Amino acid sequence: MAATTARTSNGPPAKDDCLTGRRDALFEPADAVLCTDGPVKTLVDLALAPEHRRGHGALYGSLNRGRMDIGRLRAALAGLPVPRAADGRLVLAVDVSPWLRPDAGTCSDRSYCHTYGRGEAKHQMMPGWPYSFVVALETGRMASFT
Repeated sequence: MAATTARTSNGPPAKDDCLTGRRDALFEPADAVLCTDGPVKTLVDLALAPEHRRGHGALYGSLNRGRMDIGRLRAALAGLPVPRAADGRLVLAVDVSPWLRPDAGTCSDRSYCHTYGRGEAKHQMMPGWPYSFVVALETGRMASFT
């Protein structure tokens, strides 16, 4: 996939500036993950997706040797415009979900996550990692998500 995002000399870095090793090869697994219907359970499934046009070995090579500059990624994301409602307000959506890992005893940074209705409709505290997403929503009608 050809990178089409341009960068001005004083503007934020473009998204393709964040990838510093095997840049082109890393775009295709990302496209395949985003465009595949349903969850991707194995790398073989990812390599067989129509969006991944390279060979199976290139997938492993891009994941093993590809690099991303996190500082550049932060600058690129911070430079994006924040969508606002017509009256200038920010409309945010928040999702807080647990990633349950009760059997990962060697991970010392786990905490306890509240879960709803596990087992016999009991609320339980399970070891895992809570994570959250906050996104700014655009107003107006969307034609399609694809």
